[in-house]
Amino acid sequence: MAVRRPSRHRRRERPHPGHRRHARGRAHRRRSASGAAVVLTFDDGFADLPGPTAEALAGRRMPATAYPTTGAIAPGRTSPLPPAPMMTLSQAPLLEQYGMEVGAHTDTHPQLDTLPPCALTQELARPKAELEDVPGHPVAHLARPHGCYSRSVRGAAAAAGCASAAAVRHALSSPADERYRVARLIVRRTHTVADVEAWMAGGGGARVAPFPDALPTVGWRLYRRPRAGVRGRRFAG
Repeated sequence: MAVRRPSRHRRRERPHPGHRRHARGRAHRRRSASGAAVVLTFDDGFADLPGPTAEALAGRRMPATAYPTTGAIAPGRTSPLPPAPMMTLSQAPLLEQYGMEVGAHTDTHPQLDTLPPCALTQELARPKAELEDVPGHPVAHLARPHGCYSRSVRGAAAAAGCASAAAVRHALSSPADERYRVARLIVRRTHTVADVEAWMAGGGGARVAPFPDALPTVGWRLYRRPRAGVRGRRFAG
């Protein structure tokens, strides 16, 4: 879930849900008509997404963005994700009928920042093309598995024609956030309604992006890259 924090100089308004494309448009205008926005995002493409989840969102008139992993939902492919019931690629248009936007979430859910250039390009281009082929229109947005990113990953996302790329960062987004590593907050089972309400109010102890990477984040990235060179590509999970 991405919550865009309003400017300090604007009056507070109740955050309203929207699609990723609408949020990015608002975030990159110099002036916005609204003080806050919420983008609900659902990664991977589990089986309940085009059913109970999409129905519940539609019933509440809450748009959202889905980021399915195509290697897990395309016919004849072996799922790279842990065993779980998944939606199918042919159900992507159904999500749109319920008012959800569809974005890409790579092909095999790898740690993108450890891939060589050719593999990185394929991981971004193949799912985008597969998802565009089903509804017959462009797919403009990307969510990176577990938010793994680097300068080369951000550049590859732009080169692939993505208008934005969601990271994780466990933080609130803002109008100044970076287009190709948009901050998100993960809603876990342990979170309460009060936690979400605090986030939507622009607080709850969450940081506000953009901000520099913490040293542990940088160190973990530096460790994973040579490890991938020795052991090969790894699933991001």
